[in-house]
Amino acid sequence: MAMNDSVNILNSAYLAVEYIDSFLPDNPLQQPFKNAWNYMLDNYTKFQIATWGSLIVHEVSYFLLCVPGFIFQFIPYMQKYKIQQDKPETWEKQWKCFKTLLFNHFFIQLPLICGTYYFTEYFNIPYEWEEMPRWYVVVAQCFGCAVIEDAWHYFLHRLLHHKRIYKYIHKVHHEFVSPFGMQAEYAHPLETLILGTGFFIGIVVFCNHVVLLWAWVICRLMETIDVHSGYDVPLNPLHLVPFYAGARFHDFHHMNFIGNYASTFTWWDRIFGTDSQFIAYQEKEKKKQCITKKKTN
Repeated sequence: MAMNDSVNILNSAYLAVEYIDSFLPDNPLQQPFKNAWNYMLDNYTKFQIATWGSLIVHEVSYFLLCVPGFIFQFIPYMQKYKIQQDKPETWEKQWKCFKTLLFNHFFIQLPLICGTYYFTEYFNIPYEWEEMPRWYVVVAQCFGCAVIEDAWHYFLHRLLHHKRIYKYIHKVHHEFVSPFGMQAEYAHPLETLILGTGFFIGIVVFCNHVVLLWAWVICRLMETIDVHSGYDVPLNPLHLVPFYAGARFHDFHHMNFIGNYASTFTWWDRIFGTDSQFIAYQEKEKKKQCITKKKTN
């Protein structure tokens, strides 16, 4: 009975969004996107699209999303939004991070990406424009992927912090106490495989078109680069996502090493109490700010 009620609620929500969508003006970018998509299908094989297309989406998205955080370090005005202001980025660290990223991207992630074509063939995932789901379906699917990945990340990330295995794998990622955006995928190859598995679970569950693969790649990169950015910028649109953790939440994990294990949302840390040190730290910081304000006034 409860299952039927849930299905009815989801169907009603879907119909409501579909009804609202019918009143929205046409997206001016839809036709150019359609033309580009069909051009891609006409000129490249499915293997090329799934493999090289996925690689291009990942690399371009990753480094473009890193650009704002990289530029912030040269803008004095933005320094007030830097979370750990006493630990600026250095060229040596950024160069080391960049070299490790290139190794991980092309020697760890690319072989995995090569399996994308066989995945889409095995599960009969369509590529055609006519089969592409509506934007709100893709958004809902990406959210579902994020929920699944977040659960996987919380428990496996927490396991990687176990004292018996931490120094062998996860310690690499924690070389940077004050993270910066490009460091989001700076990790031991084994960690890339272990935590990266969570990315693919949602794809197996929800994928009904190859476009979801690319949309989910962009969403996941947007989130992980944001939380590693080291900057808590106001009016960040990602903060509109319910229970979104954000940069301060994850930055504390790098500073403290204990707690705040989830990747995207706050609920697992809240349920298991692994955000207690973060909450205590926030309260302490608020008290400091109040005392400072009183002294200035």
